[in-house]
Amino acid sequence: MSFKKSFLLFFVLSVSLSVTAQEVNTPTDLAEWVNPLMGTQSTFNLSNGNTYPSISLPWGMNCWMPQTGKMGDGWAYTYTSTHIRGFKQTHQPSPWINDYGQFSIMPVTKHVFDEEKRSSWFSHKSEIAKPYYYSVYLADHDVTTEIVPTERAAMFQMTFPSSDSSFVIIDAFDKGSYIKILPNEKKIIGYTTKNSGGVPANFKNYFVLYFDTPFTSSNTWHGKTLAKDTLEYKANHVGAMIGFKTKKGQKVRIRVASSFISPEQAELNLQRELGNDDFNTLQQKAKAIWNQQLSRLEVEGGSPEQVRTFYSCLYRIMLFPRKFHEVDAQNKTIHYSPYNGQIAEGYLYTDNGFWDTFRAVFPFFTLMYPELNSQIMQGLVNTYKESGWLPEWASPGHRDCMIGSNSASLIADSYLKGIRGYDIQTLYEAVLKNSEQEGPLSSVGRKGVSYYNKLGYVPYNVGINENAARTLEYAYADFTISQLAQALQKPKADVQKFTKRAQNYRNLFDPQTKLMRGKNQDGKFQQPFNPFKWGDAFTEGNSWHYTWSVFHDVQGLIGLMGGQKTFVSMLDSVFTMPPVFDDSYYGFPIHEIREMQIMNMGQYAHGNQPIQHMVYLYNYAGAGWKAQSRLREIMNKMYKPTPDGYCGDEDNGQTSAWYVFSAMGFYPVCPGTQEYVLGSPLFRKVSMHLENGKTFTIEAPGNSDNNVYIQNCQLNGQEYNNTFIKHSDILQGGTLKLDMSNTPNQQRGTKPEQLPFSVSAKK
Repeated sequence: MSFKKSFLLFFVLSVSLSVTAQEVNTPTDLAEWVNPLMGTQSTFNLSNGNTYPSISLPWGMNCWMPQTGKMGDGWAYTYTSTHIRGFKQTHQPSPWINDYGQFSIMPVTKHVFDEEKRSSWFSHKSEIAKPYYYSVYLADHDVTTEIVPTERAAMFQMTFPSSDSSFVIIDAFDKGSYIKILPNEKKIIGYTTKNSGGVPANFKNYFVLYFDTPFTSSNTWHGKTLAKDTLEYKANHVGAMIGFKTKKGQKVRIRVASSFISPEQAELNLQRELGNDDFNTLQQKAKAIWNQQLSRLEVEGGSPEQVRTFYSCLYRIMLFPRKFHEVDAQNKTIHYSPYNGQIAEGYLYTDNGFWDTFRAVFPFFTLMYPELNSQIMQGLVNTYKESGWLPEWASPGHRDCMIGSNSASLIADSYLKGIRGYDIQTLYEAVLKNSEQEGPLSSVGRKGVSYYNKLGYVPYNVGINENAARTLEYAYADFTISQLAQALQKPKADVQKFTKRAQNYRNLFDPQTKLMRGKNQDGKFQQPFNPFKWGDAFTEGNSWHYTWSVFHDVQGLIGLMGGQKTFVSMLDSVFTMPPVFDDSYYGFPIHEIREMQIMNMGQYAHGNQPIQHMVYLYNYAGAGWKAQSRLREIMNKMYKPTPDGYCGDEDNGQTSAWYVFSAMGFYPVCPGTQEYVLGSPLFRKVSMHLENGKTFTIEAPGNSDNNVYIQNCQLNGQEYNNTFIKHSDILQGGTLKLDMSNTPNQQRGTKPEQLPFSVSAKK
């Protein structure tokens, strides 16, 4: 063999081995692939996720986090910070909603308790963040702090230096708090009332802590004053300062739990969830729970970065909505109601904005976690009974944030996909009430509903902001109600009414610009009209973003635009236009605007929810190959398993759920139907282990960075040309095999019967 041939063979083998080395065939120990710091490098002006490292169990009532921000700061942990002020029990769903039921624990080796003076330098190089475990070295105190979580409790392990001045600070925060030290029991009890709204007057988060080390000193404090003569204090802002004499390497362990119900329930939560387990046992249990849940989806054949991103996103989907219910001494599920302040039986979940999560998070639950979904639905029943309204943004009670009545989508999608075990008749009553009344907050019920029901739209000039967005979202909600009414065999008049209202999106379509546009009460379109203007008639977006919010009738929208060719051209325009914007409604570029501007994808604003489904709409016009190419670009460009890994707010799992669905190869464009629209899978193989015991597999053996196009498709060995897959097909188990190529198949999925569901083209 010549030198040239030998070198060529060596080069080919080297490249082949290099490519193989870059693929992860069968990842195991999936919790280790998760990066809880993904998305934490964010600010008010620019969101790369606006997340914090949540040390918790899936959907757990409590989360724990290192606190770098000042007390009350919604940006409680930011990756660029240099100091930790404490380790906080948090329930915060987003910095914009902020926190409630919060208190913190902080080890120090100085006689200080004020959050500024007690704060310590730390480095990410000495920080370990896992879903089930957190550890960090506090340099100014020479203390390493470790945390392991349960659903309503946690254990701390603090390794101290040799010191006569080792302390643990308990901070119950301001706005009304209570603390009591019981030295003989090595115990502290208290409560915090600090919240950001959405709670009754009697709201408290009761906490209890047990130490394994005797106290050498005990002090309460209030404000900036150390109390010298009492072990119990109630004031605006109180805490405790517990002292120890420690040897080098001595570990002080704290068992901590809380309850929204009572101090006794906090004790019960602690005993039930921590028992006599040691730190390592609890850590292994927490890790096993995360591995069990994460392994419901197994991916093969992606790069290490793709695998890390996938499981980091999957972890985010499993944080919200959180359980707000507890289990009493008689093993009954009970909850404190953040709506009426009473203790009631049954499930309750909270910390969720349905404007974000109706799109992909809840469809993910209906597919992969139907039992959880059933509990959430029963929680919605309880919310309606306790408050008279369905929640649209709850944290923990009703919050005045965002628009729409998107709870209808969640409820309809759940029932229509066969999930039972909750009072659907009460939920139907609730969605009917939503469709006819305004609520006590603008985000509850339907703001502008009298205009909407009379005119078929919410007018632009009657003092109701975001009117066009409201109209489009109400019309989609009406579609889901029509489907639910039909499934429940409700009167034909109900079905017809909501079927008709579902077409109200047509009232805002401007044939001149081929875009959605605000309309005045007299039936004339608003003037002047700038399709690049954010806000005003729309919600955190512009007309180019919201025009596509016709989830249920894309064929109807195609018809309004003049046919498939024009529709595809309009979709293309989103990506080819410059990222210009008009921010006059806000007075400055809100972070969503900036995130669109800097991504170099034209008007495509993936960092916010309204447009996230838009790429899949190419399938409805027979141009699915264009969706396949764009989807890969978005996944690869806008998601990384790093602190700046998102392209906007992560938002309670929604931006993550988009990635998880898209990486698997399909997406729920229209919740309330039985179809998922196909895209371009990221992995060679994805195995979905369903709750019914079946496994559905998506295989794309020829997948690669270049092979992004679907040439052919087989479902369970049979040729399959549809651009969607049905929910029932997945639930039966089986295999969807995709033959991938670097050239598009422009003929596949172009016939009317091969296109996804639209009201105007019922199959």
